[in-house]
Amino acid sequence: MRFIARTLTAALGAAAMLPIGAAAADGAWPTKPVRLVVAFPAGAPGDIVSRLLQPSLQKALGQPVVVDNKPGAGGNIGMQEVLRANDSHTVLVGPDTMLTINPHLYKKLSFKPMEDFAPVTQLASFSQELVCHPSVGVKTLPDLLAAAKKAPMSYASGGPGVPGHMAMEMLLSTTGANMQHVAYRGPSPAMQDVLGGVVPCGFLASPVVGPLIKDGKLVPILVSGSKRLASQPSVPTAAEAGAKGYDATFTEMMAMPRSTPPAVIDRLQAEVAKAMAAPEVRERLAILDLDPLANTPKEAAQRLRAESDRWAKVAERINLQLD
Repeated sequence: MRFIARTLTAALGAAAMLPIGAAAADGAWPTKPVRLVVAFPAGAPGDIVSRLLQPSLQKALGQPVVVDNKPGAGGNIGMQEVLRANDSHTVLVGPDTMLTINPHLYKKLSFKPMEDFAPVTQLASFSQELVCHPSVGVKTLPDLLAAAKKAPMSYASGGPGVPGHMAMEMLLSTTGANMQHVAYRGPSPAMQDVLGGVVPCGFLASPVVGPLIKDGKLVPILVSGSKRLASQPSVPTAAEAGAKGYDATFTEMMAMPRSTPPAVIDRLQAEVAKAMAAPEVRERLAILDLDPLANTPKEAAQRLRAESDRWAKVAERINLQLD
């Protein structure tokens, strides 16, 4: 009996000393709750998708799935939180700009987003939408540009370096116009101030402003992507509105620290793809103008590299530096 006890004690001790991710190698992952760290506030597209997927992922993984919002600094705070945990059970969720744009804007980061994170999947693509308060009296891009030339104007975004900020700066660079940027801690608070007329216009995620446009509370000017939104077919793209060659399409994505075992990343991507294939999920995404992707880690990595190269040129052209 003493021999058996010693053997069991040794075995338990050895198991406790296994390196992070070792359990994943034998298919046991996850062994504890999975935390989705959403790097933007509640109501942002990544938050919406995470909470939409949460029940399905929880059932498939057999562990609680917790959505934890850690907003700030264009997603940098959320990224730091995930890298700090580095436990193969903490997942980053947010727009691809965290990896594709932030490295070009924040030169003093203590980490390297494209190198320190491994993409799990790109969840869905989405556009930003340029909207104005009805009191501004503009309905088209030429109207807005003319108004901005007559008197100083400002626009709101969800924060420095986020999709709306970059989309607008790219638009202003393309058109030669000038508007003052007012940064908020996420698209929802920015939307509230545009809705209240505190800031005349905003470049914000279409899922956030879409319902207010339908209610007539905000006036849509254009969408940032290469195609019109299914829910708002009358709203032109930026290229159609007069900014030739303009396209700023973004994606919400999942990523984990580069040290995460590939088996864990593949398992999570597979379960996400299954969850996003459900008719009720796709229907909800369509209502929010989110086009589901759920691509493989390899496909996501290829798209992220291409977007990083594209936004590097934009950041250099508009000479934008945030630290």
